[in-house]
Amino acid sequence: MDITVVQLNITWKNKAANIQQVEHMLRDATIPSSGLIVLPEMFSTGFTMDVASVSEQNDSGETLDFLKEQAKRYQSYIIAGVVTTDMNGLGNNEAILVNPEGEVVTRYCKIHPFSYGGEDKHYRSGSTIETYPIGEYVVAPLICYDLRFPETFRSAVHQGATVFPIIANWPAARDEHWTTLLKARAIENQAYVIGANRCGADPTIQYAGHSMIINPKGEVIAEAGYEETLLQATMDFESLQSYRDLFPALKDIK
Repeated sequence: MDITVVQLNITWKNKAANIQQVEHMLRDATIPSSGLIVLPEMFSTGFTMDVASVSEQNDSGETLDFLKEQAKRYQSYIIAGVVTTDMNGLGNNEAILVNPEGEVVTRYCKIHPFSYGGEDKHYRSGSTIETYPIGEYVVAPLICYDLRFPETFRSAVHQGATVFPIIANWPAARDEHWTTLLKARAIENQAYVIGANRCGADPTIQYAGHSMIINPKGEVIAEAGYEETLLQATMDFESLQSYRDLFPALKDIK
């Protein structure tokens, strides 16, 4: 399966500008059909606590409508970050998966809000891991701070996960943690890991960029720098399966 990661320099709380930029970046590239396009956490707004001004309805809105259009245009799956609101007014920091027909087939709500940055005061904590089959793969999207909690990944592996797209607004101050943890999650779960981070800065934080695609052995097969770019690579299911068979560490989980 072909992977395209959009490493975006997000314009602060400007959906129109971010949507337009993503559209231009994809249009200027060669996007294989039947692949997976991955965009960062809250890609259309930046990582904001202003839930009321950026949230959308579950089934419609400027961001979601755009993602549906792009999925149909490129006949590809898309995973991207959106914000919705629950019945109590708290935000849902979500990763949604849209299929090539433009249908939302999975919604994952971030299990670990970033309490150090006050996210837990504005966004509710999700309670379920979501997996979805795409061809031979089983995809389990997760979000940013989730990367620090290996038990979440292990639970997804028990559900059959073989690919982990991690969408993020990960800060430059902890860039080394980002790259180390992405590799660790790939190695310990013998799975592909796709780290889709933003770059640039918002009013208070500089972001790392450094998006990566890592194979089940922990080898980086594609890596971005710190500037806005598209990152592309191809995953090989036979290689994944043969490695798990050759070195069956997952069978020894207690």
